[in-house]
Amino acid sequence: MNRGKGLFLVITGAILWGIGGTVAKKLFQQYEMDVNWLVTTRLLIAGSLLLLVQFFGKDRPQVFGVWRNKKTALHLIIFGLIGMLGVQYTYMASIKYGNAAVATLLQYLAPAMIIVYMLLIKQSVLTRRDMVAVSLVVFGSLLLLTNGTFSKLSVPLSAVIWGILSGAALAFYTLYAIPLLKQYDSMVIVGWAMIIGGGALSLIHPPWQMNFNTLNLEAYIYLIFVIIFGTMIAFWFYIESLQSLSPKESSLLGSVEPLAAVLTTVFWLKVSFGIFQWMGAACIIAMILLLTTNKNSSSKPTQLSKRG
Repeated sequence: MNRGKGLFLVITGAILWGIGGTVAKKLFQQYEMDVNWLVTTRLLIAGSLLLLVQFFGKDRPQVFGVWRNKKTALHLIIFGLIGMLGVQYTYMASIKYGNAAVATLLQYLAPAMIIVYMLLIKQSVLTRRDMVAVSLVVFGSLLLLTNGTFSKLSVPLSAVIWGILSGAALAFYTLYAIPLLKQYDSMVIVGWAMIIGGGALSLIHPPWQMNFNTLNLEAYIYLIFVIIFGTMIAFWFYIESLQSLSPKESSLLGSVEPLAAVLTTVFWLKVSFGIFQWMGAACIIAMILLLTTNKNSSSKPTQLSKRG
């Protein structure tokens, strides 16, 4: 029963993440919503809700205990500003200028970037699995972005740049969070990181500076979905799934996210996907599956969801 619940939670959470990106594209496309405002609002509300869940649930003292150590507090602030805000902003910008399918798949360049970082900086050994993974992501990205026509891109260059930056931000996010996760619950770390990132961006674009008259009931429903279901509940479900599934299983099943993003982009938003783009998407998803089934992979980074 517990395992069945865990499977339901992680798959549902991953699907919500994927659909959330597509719904955000709908807000950008149909209602011309400002990406700065959406990222600010999304981070502040979702982060507050996650901390409330933690406060009224288990390990209440951790919610504020994370600020008692100056070194940890500084680490958390850097993580919130560069890691969380970096991931969220670049991802949403890539969606705005391109689409959720391409943005999500480009963000999954992060595992390959981590492999390269470990090789160059940590001087780790290049395994056959690593070589296959990097080859899959390079070849898959070329097909995804060119649809087999290498003389031109199938999506705007700005979307590609933001997407690659999103992958780099996610790589930093994953690696930098490890020491924090050894001390505190991931819900506390992500909740505060969201508030830090959202608070910093609100200094540039305050959440109350928005022409709400341009939004109708449908727009508010989409907005609530992105913030509550596509962010807060998706992350919560992922964390809860770890109570009955191993981190490797949760990470593997979490790879449903890019598939959900691709399918909703193609069938709901009617964005055409060429045969070579489907092949590219398949290569990237294969890379995700290859790395998440690695027996030697660390369990800690997988416990910190990329979406948060």
